[in-house]
Amino acid sequence: MGLNAKEARQEARKAEAVKEAEAEKKKAEKEEKKKEKEAEEQRKKELSVQPGVAVGTTEASDEKIVYLTFDDGPSENTQKVLDILDQYDAKATFFITGQKPEYRPMIKKAYDAGHTIGLHSFCHDYETVYSSEEAYLKDLEEVGEIAKEQIGFVPCFIRFPGGSSNTVSRNYMEGIMSVLVPKVLELGYQYYDWNVSSGDGGTATTEEIIAQSETDKYHQVMLLFHDAATKETTIEALPTVLEYYKNLGYSFKAIDRESLVVHHQVNN
Repeated sequence: MGLNAKEARQEARKAEAVKEAEAEKKKAEKEEKKKEKEAEEQRKKELSVQPGVAVGTTEASDEKIVYLTFDDGPSENTQKVLDILDQYDAKATFFITGQKPEYRPMIKKAYDAGHTIGLHSFCHDYETVYSSEEAYLKDLEEVGEIAKEQIGFVPCFIRFPGGSSNTVSRNYMEGIMSVLVPKVLELGYQYYDWNVSSGDGGTATTEEIIAQSETDKYHQVMLLFHDAATKETTIEALPTVLEYYKNLGYSFKAIDRESLVVHHQVNN
């Protein structure tokens, strides 16, 4: 027996309702995909890297800035560094390691004081870090997790152990830096070398560190220091270096997305 007119209308309405529901579902799925795409594009934008500026080139800005950077911490000296920076109203960037777990709360303290946290290495053992691409990325992920535990996110600013121009990595894998440099950029990180080195990574005296740190060659200085327990000479030299640049009209800023980016020539 066929449907009467009323039943036919009811079936038609049901079919129309199903059709509308399916259309709404497709629309919602489309909107969700659109949001996901926009979120991904925003993430890429936020992590977008800036072009590298080779050492010795003229910076785009004439603003006189010193970007103080401290590798290898946190350590027994981190609080001393923070106290000196505070005295001069200076901001800096700390490229951290995982070497001294007992000082990890200093990462958050530095961040809360307005300094930038960057990633250096978890173990800082060249033989381990530069044994393979996988080993380096594992180490980078591990130190990133330390930062995340302290400040709630993984920084996108990094510094290679020894810098991108290091050649010691050749002892462990030929061509590893030529692989890692484009890889970290592809992953959304930006790496920073330096255009002035204090020389405090070795056995330089306080006077030698001061002499090597001070220059009027650049409008924007990316200055390499070390935050490590053995670097009392750095603590001794730092106030004099800050006074020097302050008297020349420089400001002291932490690295951000608008900062000068210094990239060395890759040599392995």
